[in-house]
Amino acid sequence: MAKADPLETYNRKRDFSKTREPKGTRGAESGNLFVVQKHDATRLHWDFRLEMDGVLKSWAVTRGPSLDPEDKRLAVRTEDHPMSYARFEGTIPKGQYGGGTVMLWDEGTWEPVGGKDPSKTIDEGHLHFTLHGARMKGEWLLVRMKPRPGEKGENWLLRKVEDQYAGASGELVDRALTSVSSGRTMLQIADGAAPRKTSGKSRKKAALPAFRDVQLATLVDHVPTGAGWLHEVKYDGYRALIAVAGKEARAFTRHGLDWSDRFAPIVTAFADLGLASALIDGEVVAFDRDGRPSFSALQAALKDGGALHYFAFDLLEEAGEDLTPLGNAARKERLAALLAGAEAPIHYAEHLAAGGEKLFAQLCREGYEGVVSKRADARYRGTRTHDWLKTKCTRRQEFVIIGHLESDRPGRDLRSLALGLYEGGTLRYAGRVGTGFDADTRDLLLAKLKPLARKTAPTEVPRAASRGVRWVEPKLVAEVAFAEFTADHVIRHASFIGLREDKEAQEIVPETPASAPADTVPDAAPFGITITHPDRVIYPKSGTTKGELAAYYAQLAAPMLQWLADRPVSLVRCPQGRGKQCFFQKHDSGAFGDKVDHVAIREKKGGVEDYLVVNDEVGLLTCVQMNTIEFHGWGARASDVEHPDRMIFDLDPEEGLDFAEVRRAAVQLRDLLGEMGLASFAMASGGKGVHVVVPLDATADWPAVKDFASRFARAVAEAHPKRFTANMRKIERRNRIFLDWLRNERGATAVLPYSARARDAATVAAPITWAELDVLSDARPFTIADAARLIDRAGSRDLSDWGIARQQLPAL
Repeated sequence: MAKADPLETYNRKRDFSKTREPKGTRGAESGNLFVVQKHDATRLHWDFRLEMDGVLKSWAVTRGPSLDPEDKRLAVRTEDHPMSYARFEGTIPKGQYGGGTVMLWDEGTWEPVGGKDPSKTIDEGHLHFTLHGARMKGEWLLVRMKPRPGEKGENWLLRKVEDQYAGASGELVDRALTSVSSGRTMLQIADGAAPRKTSGKSRKKAALPAFRDVQLATLVDHVPTGAGWLHEVKYDGYRALIAVAGKEARAFTRHGLDWSDRFAPIVTAFADLGLASALIDGEVVAFDRDGRPSFSALQAALKDGGALHYFAFDLLEEAGEDLTPLGNAARKERLAALLAGAEAPIHYAEHLAAGGEKLFAQLCREGYEGVVSKRADARYRGTRTHDWLKTKCTRRQEFVIIGHLESDRPGRDLRSLALGLYEGGTLRYAGRVGTGFDADTRDLLLAKLKPLARKTAPTEVPRAASRGVRWVEPKLVAEVAFAEFTADHVIRHASFIGLREDKEAQEIVPETPASAPADTVPDAAPFGITITHPDRVIYPKSGTTKGELAAYYAQLAAPMLQWLADRPVSLVRCPQGRGKQCFFQKHDSGAFGDKVDHVAIREKKGGVEDYLVVNDEVGLLTCVQMNTIEFHGWGARASDVEHPDRMIFDLDPEEGLDFAEVRRAAVQLRDLLGEMGLASFAMASGGKGVHVVVPLDATADWPAVKDFASRFARAVAEAHPKRFTANMRKIERRNRIFLDWLRNERGATAVLPYSARARDAATVAAPITWAELDVLSDARPFTIADAARLIDRAGSRDLSDWGIARQQLPAL
């Protein structure tokens, strides 16, 4: 009888016309290779593979391998893979089996301990082996768990054996973030960045980081005030990312163009530093005669070989570690340490943590361009945000050159430039600039403009402004200083600064200064609801008023209603402010009139009561007018109160317990839920703890959800008694965290996302990413003063899908 093909399942699950994974053919039976592939599929996991009998025996390790012998990591047995898969790194297309990014995370050789035949012991459910990898070393165990009734798959446990290679729990997966083969991060692999091929001894050399999208600042009309901002000089130069690894360095423009040749002195200086791999953000500048950064001086230096300088103000990666989830202040500390030994032309960009307005005034007096203000605790995001704000001393921005006028004066071939801007994707005329040119600049401009000549204007231009203009294709970008825009949206008193070769014409749009975050006068009637006594202080310690609270809720209404609307709620009302007596209200007493809705719900003891439901901005602000501070919601929608659409575990630490323990507990809970196939999300409660939120598809009823939450919490507490308790009694919480599952029963409520808290600092319950949780110092990172920032976060790529997942309650 023919022996069954061990790769039949592997081949059957894949469409090799759509995936680059290798087709499965059995190899020789004498090797001892092992590999680990980090795989970001439906859930992030690490595929652990041992060569055996001509194939790669495979397990999916959901949390990754741990060097701590106390950690038993779930390893789910998967189909055998072909030997050729050991070199696979790339992206499996979405829709295909295992769709997602795959990194070659570790590789090496292995041998069984004790001379036993692994082909036999694997069938017995036990493997004891020694690894010789780049990251995983020493003795390890794989042990098969006893299957539950009806369970078809094989669940194993991967554990490190105590030896000289044992270490901390997260030492491997938290620090090893790049491929052992290509040196790329998961993001670089997903983006298709070119591998840094290495072999032999050179493999230990750090890989040069790949380009990333840069963070951009939003133009505002004045410098933001208050704590939490870092203020830097706005350098008048070219934005540049420097990628460095040892003696190799490259320079990229803001759009990823390689300008290493143009910025050669900067690149050489970084290569001479001999840094480990790093990706640094900053600005290339040249100084004018007065020692100020000047864009005109920079253009002259690039043309004539003058001195270039680099001001480094951010650090995105270091030694393979992604630093973008860290706060700005933390990244700058790392940057300062990294460049401690650097000398000109490399400079660390200093900042002020206070006094931004004074710095701005001084820089404007001295002829600088302005100030960039950055939130100290904000992560790095490769897009334009309100976490970075720029304030300019004079009005200047980029324009698209759409034509030029030739001069009739001898020796002056160029008279002026016709300019345009894109609005809504359409190019429009924006005026002319006729000053700021010297002879060399005129020659340079004409040389670049003549090949772009065209017969007609690239956009509609007033007849008077068209006379004598030689039209060109809208390809070149000029930076121009000017006094103002006229009522016809044409610039006045303009002066040419220079060509911007680092920017694309299509991205040139009008820059309209927004208002910087500052103390504002709250709207007395947001959404038509008059707020009485808006000046009454309701937070005595912070001095926050009722009007300011109403303004916060008016601003956050849209993201908050995503969670508040169509949900029975309980209100925390404080008629005399947070410092006095507050009370819960869940029933509709009629005090809110018709502006707040209600839903009839059957009570446990029989009978029916009307529960409050806030469905729109008017209802929200009506509650605030009636002295509501907090909003707590049921775990089910008002339209289907008997089937919860979320499950919540509230991590409530004993008073005084280090918040680091809460962070670790939340991540552990996330991973345990993930092992059961449940995605979960973190929310900083605005109080002491963290909520772990599990979305549900509203098919299970309350008894089922309560039973699951209760048994899950008790099982976690029994398995980890030093960290958790499922008993709500205070005496049971000594140095532990109460895993509060009681919010998952009918009628119970939990504070809703973006709700203010009735606490001293006017804190807010705020959704956060798991990466952000890693760096939080407490559960109170936001207050109602952060309204603008919370709005930006709610619509960001990182949080736009927060709390959203259609998933059923699994069997427990």
